Amino acid sequence: MTTQTIIIDPQRMTEEGTSFGTPSGIEHELPSESASELQIAEPFNPDDIDVATRSMTIDLLLSRIRSKAIDLEPDFQRRRGIWSERQQSRLIESLLLRIPLPTLYAAEDEEENWAIVDGIQRLTTITRFIDPEAIKEPPLRLTGLEYLGGSFNGIFFDDLPARLKRRLRETELVVHVIRHGTPPEVKFNIFARINTGGMPLSAQELRHALIPGKARVFLGRLAGLEAFKQATNYSIRDERMADREMVLRFLAFSMTRPEEFRAYDFDRFLGDAMREINLLHVTDLDRLEHSFIQAMNSASEIFGQDAFRKRYRETDARFPINKALFETIAVSLANLTDSERERCISHQDEVRRRMMEVMQDREFDSAISQGTGGINKVRKRFETVSKIFKDIADV
Repeated sequence: MTTQTIIIDPQRMTEEGTSFGTPSGIEHELPSESASELQIAEPFNPDDIDVATRSMTIDLLLSRIRSKAIDLEPDFQRRRGIWSERQQSRLIESLLLRIPLPTLYAAEDEEENWAIVDGIQRLTTITRFIDPEAIKEPPLRLTGLEYLGGSFNGIFFDDLPARLKRRLRETELVVHVIRHGTPPEVKFNIFARINTGGMPLSAQELRHALIPGKARVFLGRLAGLEAFKQATNYSIRDERMADREMVLRFLAFSMTRPEEFRAYDFDRFLGDAMREINLLHVTDLDRLEHSFIQAMNSASEIFGQDAFRKRYRETDARFPINKALFETIAVSLANLTDSERERCISHQDEVRRRMMEVMQDREFDSAISQGTGGINKVRKRFETVSKIFKDIADV
């Protein structure tokens, strides 16, 4: 194999951030240099966009929340770090002062239920103050108010004068609802475009909000497995669901063979995989979980603390986890037979040497570093890594 010496750009060592601005443990992927690598299979028709704009009282929104017609996903919210008591109190103060709040965005499902995608914290704060039982949260006591502190610091909703209770309940909020008939990939694109608030949702957080069902629970379960945590050396922070995205990437390429992958938007590919998981029988889920655990255990034994990380030389500092390497190594190991995996484990030094050698190939390095969702990048990395495992397993 002809190789070219790779000069390591320090930018390669940067990590994605969490909602708190701390490193996530996952290597930041560089954007594609080629527009052709970001092809979308079918550019969507603007006529497919179906958005309803509604002005609704807080009382009506609370009624929908109580009847489970609005999904606030409190677990999803807590992962990102809930607002402080002071921040929540200031929002209530704004409502009492009749200051308009930003628009809410929701995705509608086939039952006309809504998943709030932009405005979760606002709506959760309002619910916690007025009707905390609806979301099983402790009631909010106002604190740190800027203008109304003299009168209302330290009080709960029930302590407010009747006219202010009525004012809050009758306050109207604007909600843009992306209707159920809007194609999923269009819906995702819309939310990605409007998702520019304080801490924008990650792609996986958007998928989590837009695609309810058993896939949410299944991804969470696999991300919580000890085998996964050990294989990734307990280094992946979960605030922005980076761990679930990695699990999803494994599952997506387990259900769609890499050689069958077609060049369309990678986020859409992962969204389609979540929807497919929602349709799977429990026996299929069990099979995928077993395959995932086998891959994680094998990766731990072969690579140790370097699993799913770049290593160009023995003297290199340890890189963050690389998502493209994770899916490629994990799926390739899962596709081996038990005896083939055992041979790779027993020849782990040779596997590591071959992986370090292939890192010197500029084409392979690009396939795991930049625009990794392109069809040629996907096929290059899977073909290369699968061949390494097969060559060593067949010795």
